[in-house]
Amino acid sequence: MHIDIVSVLPELLESPLSHSIMKRAREKGLLQVEVHALRKWAVNSYGQVDDYQYGGGAGMVMMCEPLVNAIDELSVKAPFDEIIYLTPDGEKFNQKIANQLSLKSRLLLICGHYKGIDERVREHYITREISIGDYVLSGGELPAAVLVDAIGRLLPGVLNDETSALFDSFQDNLLAPPVYTRPADFRGWKVPEVLLSGDPKKIEDWRYEMALKRTSERRPDMAG
Repeated sequence: MHIDIVSVLPELLESPLSHSIMKRAREKGLLQVEVHALRKWAVNSYGQVDDYQYGGGAGMVMMCEPLVNAIDELSVKAPFDEIIYLTPDGEKFNQKIANQLSLKSRLLLICGHYKGIDERVREHYITREISIGDYVLSGGELPAAVLVDAIGRLLPGVLNDETSALFDSFQDNLLAPPVYTRPADFRGWKVPEVLLSGDPKKIEDWRYEMALKRTSERRPDMAG
């Protein structure tokens, strides 16, 4: 998979993409991520990529010209399956969307800033708008990092145990069951006996029951 990210502050994405699972995914060649500074396509020598909004009001708006030129140039290599704008008023990101996007080959993520981007870019170029929650951040860089992490870990070969992603919370509309590790008895707090039984069927059934119980208690909206 190849993901391009266009940002006013590309430095904010250096750390999230350079460690842990995302680092290994990139080193294995399973995930290619390129971060592009929008100012490369600035409208003047001062690096301008934003301007005052028509009609007045507080806050600057990211201009059409830099964004369109960036998208057009990056699309020359190959068309994007999705051009995604990270914005608070987009559809709420969830595991289902992560699963869908992990099946794509090329994605372009546009990180919003200021009061957002010129509406004409949204109308003519953006294919999907995504929010990571009902709150406002300083820009779209952190949401972009969230998307890359959530999508990248689903790619075959990225995780050491490829089945582990299948049992994450929110897969099959269930939260993950409780997990335990050694010691079996810590300060009198004991691991459930079934997990020590060595019986795969009993363990599977217990985990499913616990997932149902946890989902019902903590996320009844998912339990239906």
